[in-house]
Amino acid sequence: MTVHGNSAVVLRAHRTNRDQPPSSLLEVTTLPPQEPAAGQVRVRNTYQHLIAATGDLMFETTPIPVPPFRVGEPLYGVAIGEVVESRSDDLPVGAVVQHMAGWREESILGPGEAFPVPDGVFPGPEYLLNQGVPAYYGMVDVAGVGEGDVVLVSGAAGSVGSMAAQIAKARGAATVIGVAGGPEKARYLVDDLGLDAAIDHRNSDLDDRLTELAPGGITVFFDTVGGPQFEAALRHAAPGARFALAGTLAGQVGGGDGGHPRLDIMTALVREVQIRPFSTRHTPEQVQAWNTHYAQWYAEGRITFAHTLLDGDLHRVIAAQDELLAGVHRGNVIVRLAG
Repeated sequence: MTVHGNSAVVLRAHRTNRDQPPSSLLEVTTLPPQEPAAGQVRVRNTYQHLIAATGDLMFETTPIPVPPFRVGEPLYGVAIGEVVESRSDDLPVGAVVQHMAGWREESILGPGEAFPVPDGVFPGPEYLLNQGVPAYYGMVDVAGVGEGDVVLVSGAAGSVGSMAAQIAKARGAATVIGVAGGPEKARYLVDDLGLDAAIDHRNSDLDDRLTELAPGGITVFFDTVGGPQFEAALRHAAPGARFALAGTLAGQVGGGDGGHPRLDIMTALVREVQIRPFSTRHTPEQVQAWNTHYAQWYAEGRITFAHTLLDGDLHRVIAAQDELLAGVHRGNVIVRLAG
């Protein structure tokens, strides 16, 4: 995917430890001019979606099943933009599209690389910039959440967790409890997202609160954090509980050890806890399953788009990536690109 003489965020050097903020290794530079060839379109990007995995892809090697970023080359990531020049019969000038060639002002996209954004389904095109695919796949296909479940979601104010918690509610779970850091985020989970309860892990004892909120134990745990929160969830697991492991934010942010929690094997054995780690490949089937349910649940008022919308240029995008990893924002973090 090439560009038309525009600014882009480029990786200057690989990340070597998690204490390094992404901004220390990224720079905005101008790329050589490039015109679209036959079948291609030039897209002016208007929204950039940010995710925690961007920090992992800055390492030279990563266990994430997608290619890491290369030094001297632009980053990639999900963005939305408008077609401003077209040599494609399928995408006319003015079409709004979603694609993976973000982190730049303009992107040139070939067949199968740009997907039209449906008109009139959501208040704005940015509503498609969410982490609903891994949230839906993990909560529904991996954990099998349904009526009567008592669900615990770690990192519930984040992009994946906020969607996963709402999906559990939409699927009829009896109780959905979210864990987040700070009283403001805890209030947000209950007042804005409609969860049944929230635990502020910074100011509350997880064991005490889980004993109070889930006296019969949790039947589903959707984990984006790992570390002590995984350990606490296991202590409060009901017999046959399903643990869908989506991430290790406690290890991805600030060099913590979230990826190596202690596993109480005896508790897991006696209670027959099913530990189900997963990676989301964003297959067409996974994307279609989420988009179908997302549109329906949003129209019914059963799910809201949890997000933080920021404004600025590509320098603001870089700063926002630092802020995301620091836990400054809630929900999906999106930058509306100026100009």
